[in-house]
Amino acid sequence: MPRIRKDKNNNYNDKKRVLIVDDEPDLCTVLKMVLEDNGFEANSFEDPTLALKNFKADSYDLVLLDIKMPEMDGFQLYRKMKEIDSKVKVCFLTASELYYEGIRKESFCKEDKVDKEFFLAKPIENEDLVNQINKIMSSNIFEDQDN
Repeated sequence: MPRIRKDKNNNYNDKKRVLIVDDEPDLCTVLKMVLEDNGFEANSFEDPTLALKNFKADSYDLVLLDIKMPEMDGFQLYRKMKEIDSKVKVCFLTASELYYEGIRKESFCKEDKVDKEFFLAKPIENEDLVNQINKIMSSNIFEDQDN
């Protein structure tokens, strides 16, 4: 169930909120548009450091992270965000098929209790993206984690 928050105009808003962090500006724009067109409220950052600086607990229902980014990769960013909000839900994006398959098998999934289905290969069809985001948001896997 989405959190009810006040928007920037101080009105109550029950839209699901998604934070997008990807170093590709065009992709950030497209993802934001697709999500907003499907009833989500979306914010995006191209710089993972800036995203982390602006990240606050209980602000987002899901964080959509690119894996390969300069300065800080998606896994590092996720772990730092998890220190701020231990229940943050995440979905990782990757453009490399080999990297994608390797990552799904790595210990990161076991250590951080991130289900392998929470990794998406780019490019992804808009409908598939929205369906996967809804599936992740309704999952309880992140709520069962220890701090």
